Amino acid sequence: MRIIRDYQFVDDQDRGATVAIGNFDGVHRGHRSVIDLARQAAPEAPLGVMTFEPHPREFFAPNAPPFRLMSAEARAHRLEKIGVEKLYQLNFNQALSSLTPEEFARKVIFEGLGLAHVVVGADFCFGKGRAGTVEDLQRFGQEMGFGVTIAPLMEYSKHTVSSTAIRTALSEGRPRDAAAMLGHWHRIEGEVIGGEQRGRELGFPTANQSIDGLHPPAFGVYAVLVDVLDGPHKGSYHGAASVGVRPMFDGEQPNIETYLFDFKGNLYGAHLSVGLVDYLRPEMTFDGLEPFIAQMQADCDQARAILQTL
Repeated sequence: MRIIRDYQFVDDQDRGATVAIGNFDGVHRGHRSVIDLARQAAPEAPLGVMTFEPHPREFFAPNAPPFRLMSAEARAHRLEKIGVEKLYQLNFNQALSSLTPEEFARKVIFEGLGLAHVVVGADFCFGKGRAGTVEDLQRFGQEMGFGVTIAPLMEYSKHTVSSTAIRTALSEGRPRDAAAMLGHWHRIEGEVIGGEQRGRELGFPTANQSIDGLHPPAFGVYAVLVDVLDGPHKGSYHGAASVGVRPMFDGEQPNIETYLFDFKGNLYGAHLSVGLVDYLRPEMTFDGLEPFIAQMQADCDQARAILQTL
């Protein structure tokens, strides 16, 4: 998959694509339906996705609490898996955010990227102040010569599938409901970083990853599916993970610590993708290490039983 970051300097090979436009945070089932419509609209054209980095919400409110379901890297991995050939990951800056809806259609879609067809969700807004509507986009397409398809919103359990609904499910400790809307397990991806090695001392060595910048799921212990994405231990594993601040050890910075079942090896520097399957319990403090270790063993036994049924 090719990644194009600037609409003003585009190779001829990257023009003429059919593109789904949006932020695609989580690449959920609603996003997939938009991308599938783009694939169907012009099967002979390259399939592309246009998105923005940083996320516009981060650009306009840099000090707001973390809300993203996935990093830009994880989003690119997911889009590539579903067959996207060209990712137009445009730099979202003051200049781009200042374009009027008509300027966005002309300078970015038509002249800059030379797109043949665009597909957007029914609630899509664009241009300065989010003033442009899907009706405006259709009118600009007719005037400028690019096709426009409007994708209907998707529902799950009588509610619209959205990144907001998925965040709510994760915050409430409902990863399976989040997965039903996503169409895949919610995954936390990132490099394994150094920790305090308390897990190793307790007999449960963990791979630690930062969740900085991501929407935090409910703090607690999860049954997880783990993909080691690179290195000598590349492969898929079952495990149990703790998300939170480690109250037994007065932690402050939230992270995720994952124990891989039946695994021996060094994962420092490897990239992991940890899929949250079931929420087992909230974070707790214990009256000493013995009951803490006993609970961790019970957590692992419960996670093994759950994951064996998948």
